[in-house]
Amino acid sequence: MPLSFDSALGIHVKALEVRGKRTELLASNIANADTPGYKARDIDFRAVLSNAGGQIRPGMRSTDERHIVAGNDSGTTSLLYRVPLHPSLDGNTVDGQLEKAAFAENALRYQASLTFLDRKFKGLINALKGE
Repeated sequence: MPLSFDSALGIHVKALEVRGKRTELLASNIANADTPGYKARDIDFRAVLSNAGGQIRPGMRSTDERHIVAGNDSGTTSLLYRVPLHPSLDGNTVDGQLEKAAFAENALRYQASLTFLDRKFKGLINALKGE
């Protein structure tokens, strides 16, 4: 029986990909906190993973033509502009504290996904060894 890494590793691979892209965006936001006119950007993590469609719920199907069809993610992530809580006079929408908090949370969740993948690989190795 062939081993499919997509089914064995689940959504964690896609989660790492999206978290890595989000880390880059948040770091860019923090770096441009003092740039006039810079618009803070972010990724809606849940929306991107739900657009992954079959990877999250392979058995999901539409039973009515009015249902929303879950499409497959084409590898592109939809970037969103962050709505500022306190807009600045120079047009910059970066809130330093919010960005740093989002960066820290994203880093923690990235590490959690790595830990899940590490345990999955260890489980696969143990299964192959017959332990």
